[in-house]
Amino acid sequence: MNLNREHDDLGAEDLKIITLARSARARNGVPEGAAVRDETGRTYVAGTVTLESLKLSALQTAVAMAVASGAQSLEAAAVVSAAEAVSDEDRAAVRDLGGADTPVLLAGLDGRLRAAVTAG
Repeated sequence: MNLNREHDDLGAEDLKIITLARSARARNGVPEGAAVRDETGRTYVAGTVTLESLKLSALQTAVAMAVASGAQSLEAAAVVSAAEAVSDEDRAAVRDLGGADTPVLLAGLDGRLRAAVTAG
């Protein structure tokens, strides 16, 4: 489901997680950066993990960090990527913790919103 939201329609908290995701990508020199916001407003920021024995997308890593830190739910997620769409695996990770209606924001490498979908 596409939420058809323009970049200007995003609230400050959603813009913040896009900015954090973009910063993680640039700082770590990885293909993707992601950030999620939990039910208390805490944010978790991550980049792509590519090890010989472990491969996780940035969004999967951010969700795992939230879970490991005790988050009970997610309010929103953002990923900065060259991809054209949020992968099914990434949406599933967000859905597992946040539920089907959790917004997932996809921004391009320039930080501009490309798509807003739900995890469902």
